[in-house]
Amino acid sequence: MWATGVWRQVMETWFPPGLDRADAATHARMFERWFGGAPEAMPARFAPLADAALSGRLDHWGTTPLGRLALILLLDQAPRAFHAGTPLAHAGDQDALRIAEEGLHDGQYDALEHPWERTFFFLPLAHAEGPDHRERLVRVAAMAEAVAWTAPDHLRPLYLHSAEQAHGHLAVIARFGRYPHRNALLGRRSTPEEEAWLAEGELVHRRPLPAALRGPEAPRYATTA
Repeated sequence: MWATGVWRQVMETWFPPGLDRADAATHARMFERWFGGAPEAMPARFAPLADAALSGRLDHWGTTPLGRLALILLLDQAPRAFHAGTPLAHAGDQDALRIAEEGLHDGQYDALEHPWERTFFFLPLAHAEGPDHRERLVRVAAMAEAVAWTAPDHLRPLYLHSAEQAHGHLAVIARFGRYPHRNALLGRRSTPEEEAWLAEGELVHRRPLPAALRGPEAPRYATTA
């Protein structure tokens, strides 16, 4: 069994120490790193941990809010990092959803201190497809707005952008009931309406961080979803 304390390594890699004291430009660079698929965000040494999470061997991490968040990162973000462009990128979506919903229900989400922690805690509700996806995205949009308006003043524009992204994903699911950009990857046939939408190329998850929010040295990565 993996030691419970190992989750701290995941957390300190994904959320480098000092973020609570960092300026807006630093946080903008972190947004590019997190949402752009930067390899250093989820290094390959965590692949065995991600496999353990997918097999349920790390569920005991869920006894604390931060341990549960580390587990969510391994289920929701790690597969996207290690298996981008393959169906395995979504292998942890349903388990991540379950772990996140449990934490929302039992108050662990409310115990989180920082907006970046809360954002990644509820992301599985947006990522996991399913019959209740639209209802979940309504919740995600509301939580993202709440996070934005309770974030420190210098970070509010970044988290308002995050809330706008949530509303964008909600619009896609409300229209199609699934993410059309995943169809080819998952072997699904696109409807004519989905094909037309995909041809437009206006994919929510590929929207870059607005220039006004990016730091002068913010790197650019290929986006993942």
